[in-house]
Amino acid sequence: MTLNRREALAATGLPLLASARAHANTGRKVFRMAFQIAETGFDPARISDIYSRIVTSHIFEGLYGYDPLARPARLVPRIATAMPEVNADFTVHTIRIRPGVFFQDDPAFGGQRRELVAQDFVYSLLRFADPKTVSPMWPTVDEMGIVGLSERRAQASSGRFDYDRPLEGLRAIDKHTLQFRLQAPRPRLVEVLAQSDLFGAVAREVVDEYGDDIPGHPVGTGPYRLAQWRRSSFIALDRNPGYREVFYETAATDPEALKIAAHMKGKRLPLIDRVEISPIEESQPRWLSFLNKEHDFIERIPPEFVNVALPGGQVAPNLAKQGIQLFRLPAADCAFTFFNMDDPQLGGMEPHRVALRRAISLGMDVQTEIRRVRRGQAVVAQSLVLPHTTGYDPAFKSENGEYNPAKAQALLDLYGYDRRDAEGFRRHPDGSPLTVEIATQPDALSRQFDELWNRNLRALGIRPKFITGKWPEQLKLARAGKLQLWYLGSTASYPDGIGMLQRLYGPQAGQQNYSRFKHEPFDRLYERAMLLPDGPERDALFHEAKRIQVAFMPMKVHVHRIVNDMAHPWVIGYRRQLFWVDLFQNLDIDLERLARG
Repeated sequence: MTLNRREALAATGLPLLASARAHANTGRKVFRMAFQIAETGFDPARISDIYSRIVTSHIFEGLYGYDPLARPARLVPRIATAMPEVNADFTVHTIRIRPGVFFQDDPAFGGQRRELVAQDFVYSLLRFADPKTVSPMWPTVDEMGIVGLSERRAQASSGRFDYDRPLEGLRAIDKHTLQFRLQAPRPRLVEVLAQSDLFGAVAREVVDEYGDDIPGHPVGTGPYRLAQWRRSSFIALDRNPGYREVFYETAATDPEALKIAAHMKGKRLPLIDRVEISPIEESQPRWLSFLNKEHDFIERIPPEFVNVALPGGQVAPNLAKQGIQLFRLPAADCAFTFFNMDDPQLGGMEPHRVALRRAISLGMDVQTEIRRVRRGQAVVAQSLVLPHTTGYDPAFKSENGEYNPAKAQALLDLYGYDRRDAEGFRRHPDGSPLTVEIATQPDALSRQFDELWNRNLRALGIRPKFITGKWPEQLKLARAGKLQLWYLGSTASYPDGIGMLQRLYGPQAGQQNYSRFKHEPFDRLYERAMLLPDGPERDALFHEAKRIQVAFMPMKVHVHRIVNDMAHPWVIGYRRQLFWVDLFQNLDIDLERLARG
């Protein structure tokens, strides 16, 4: 079901305006938005999806964060007092943390205020290594190369993980000093640690208190606390009344930043009293909830309504008249399809299997995807490395970005897929039936992508079959290697482009490497890139990684997306983030403007 422009413009009615005014009259600043996909939980060690991570980034705090306005991104200390003290070869990182930072009040602390100490960061990182935690992000922590941590995990494989025995590579030198000793150079460790959503401190008492229920009882030192949670339905965050004195600061000087800073700079954070989030997976009700002022903000205008909201690339006149704000950014992200390399039909490194994946990739009409489904809000991707990250080269061109069905047909014929069944569909070289199973979700936007898949595969003579399931369930199946292929999005968490290379790194199979690609030359390249500082030598490794991805096609990167967010005029301070997901504490609500509707 779609909404034409007249219907969309008529969707804002007086009863809902009155509701917005009544909401403003409470005197509380409440920020309301929708998620496109439901969250999975709020234990930092057990999550990887972006929607859960948005929530945890406001409850927990990392050692570092980002200037809210700076472009390019600028790292700043958060719980740390300064940038790390690092030795000459980047194997020892010493970080001093702020005294007088306290966890949110919780019964787990027995009625006492609980100060954050360096040992809390030690404990929190150890949790990723504990096999019982089953952390999807353990490989990321493992790649830090913390001396002794992998061995500690191995020792716990048949018994209890030892949290109490000192670890050489991760120590609290004193109450407020944390030290990392690493097996190899990690010049960019600080970028990894600047993810509050994953690497904010968790108190051991809280984990002991709630056990398996910890995903519903997050307790951190951040600006917000979890007030309500109805799984997959409603999330509410309230301002943390015990949050320390933090004031809005920025070093950005561009005109957009200066305009925001004129209102925000020097104010104590957070300014928003409450955040309410409702997952709405279908595009139409999510868009209407914004138009109807049920939500103050919409993250990513649904592609189906881009032409309604942005005719000719400009804010629609009726929306502009209401003062609705547009935030447009070529994002540090991509949309990609992974092919399961363990799958007996699509996987493997035999020439005919590689040819099949490359043919499917060449047969994907990405320009039509951009034009019809994404309404022009994307560009064709040439590699897996994301814009705004190290290793990205806008001049790089490859077969990854080519649509050539004639070449695809020729590849299939050449490598033995020339035999057809009675319905005209291709068979495998051994004569067995060839069916490609596409994992998908039961929403309107996914159905549009399914139509493209159906048309593109049938044009190649390949029989498609769609496997429908909710996103969290599909994610579990993907990690377990149970899906043939799935179309996903990925957003950079930090400025280093290595994050996307991780998706093809063999030891990450079943975690971030959904394709389960295992190729020793690529793994050695990845490991070398982890050690090197930024520069020409490292750039050459990224170039080779792109060539390997295109040659074996374990994943097809479709597009880099252009993101269009919108906010009502009473929302102040928003600027699209590049690598971080904490934003609520950097916003304000103009209650007088809200009351006017």
